[in-house]
Amino acid sequence: MNTGVTELYRPRAVAHLGFWEVGHLKLKVYGIVAAGKELTSSMIDDANSFVMQDLPPLVSAEGEDNGLGFVIIHPGDLGISVLAHWWIQGSVLCQHIRRTLWGADKPMDTVTRPVIACVWELGLINAEQQVWRDTMMTGRPDAGSYLNARAATAVV
Repeated sequence: MNTGVTELYRPRAVAHLGFWEVGHLKLKVYGIVAAGKELTSSMIDDANSFVMQDLPPLVSAEGEDNGLGFVIIHPGDLGISVLAHWWIQGSVLCQHIRRTLWGADKPMDTVTRPVIACVWELGLINAEQQVWRDTMMTGRPDAGSYLNARAATAVV
C-alpha cells in the first residue's frame, strides 16, 4: 500500500466539444487535458466510434433511460480515457468506460480493474450531476435546458 504523495493536484481545463446523438440518446461531449498532452481530432473520432458502437446495446439492455447524458474524453498523464454516461430512472447515472495506457495495444480490462474515474473526471461528473438536479429533477424537467447547460466549471 502506498499512502505517500503519489501525484500533486493541478487543475485541468475543461472544454465543451459539442453534442453527439447515439441512437435516441443526446450526449454532451467534454474534453479534459493533462499538462503536456493534447486532445487531437483522431482521439475525438476514436472516442466517437467507441461510443457509437458500444453504447446502444448497453443502453437498451439497461432500459428506462432518460435519453440524455455526457461523454468525457481525457488524455491524461498515463493514457487516454473515454467515459460515456447516460441517465436512467430519473436519477441514476450509468457509465461505460475505456481506459488505454499510452503505448498499450489494447484498452485495460475494466472487469478485472474496476476503475470508475480519476479525480479530474470525478469533478466533471459531479458538476454534471448538479446540472441534472437543477434542470431535470424539478417540477418541470427540461431536456433542452440540460443540454444547453454546461458543467459549472471551466477547470477541474
